[in-house]
Amino acid sequence: MSEHGHLPSATISEQDGVRYLHLDSPWVQGAMLVRAPRVIVLEYVQRMTAWMLWRPAAEFARGHAVQLGLGAGSLTRFCHGVLKMDRVTAVELNPAVIAACRHGFKLPADDRRLNVVEADAGTWVGDPAHRSRVDVLNVDLYDHEAAAPVLDSATFYADCRAVLTEGGVMTVNLFGRASSFEASAARIAAAFGRDQVWSLRPTQEGNTIVVAARGVAVPEREELLDRAATIEQRTGLPARKWLRMVRPLAPP
Repeated sequence: MSEHGHLPSATISEQDGVRYLHLDSPWVQGAMLVRAPRVIVLEYVQRMTAWMLWRPAAEFARGHAVQLGLGAGSLTRFCHGVLKMDRVTAVELNPAVIAACRHGFKLPADDRRLNVVEADAGTWVGDPAHRSRVDVLNVDLYDHEAAAPVLDSATFYADCRAVLTEGGVMTVNLFGRASSFEASAARIAAAFGRDQVWSLRPTQEGNTIVVAARGVAVPEREELLDRAATIEQRTGLPARKWLRMVRPLAPP
């Protein structure tokens, strides 16, 4: 998505049974396994579901999940079709991305649990009507050049915290090897409190998933292992591997 001006067109490529979304560039904005659309293909997108480790297993499917940035719809399909959460909202500025997801990436039509909104993500989280209404927030906001997050200000992250319910969790995709990572992480910590921010090790491509929570008490390791086992059983995602990757945000 792009914050201002021209919105890039969406194109689709396919190779070895995987369909890819592009926005006026060779950069991959999302991917889908054609024969199994609900399987999350990209490793960093899989890790964006690590928020489940911060919530009791009985609450995985409860509440309202919001994706800021639709991509190829992987997280939206996962929350809606795999976890079957109570409500799922995807916020995407570019109508071409929404159309591509509907026509080429098996994104279902809106229903009583799913709502895809064509809107600016910053405006959406800044709307007082959404305060304390979101239980899970996934933030993946890169433009067609994939150089840095489109929305990355202190105000934006404060608004992200404000839309979360008590006990709510946000995951953010950042480039851990980019010079902007430390600044982005510091802004998230300023909004959420350093004791409520964690990160996973970077993927091979350099994506680092940051997890930030609103008033979450981290349980004992035995409970975390139980949650990870439940995640793996229900979704097939490598949650026990994620546990070995999680670290608190480093001191400033």
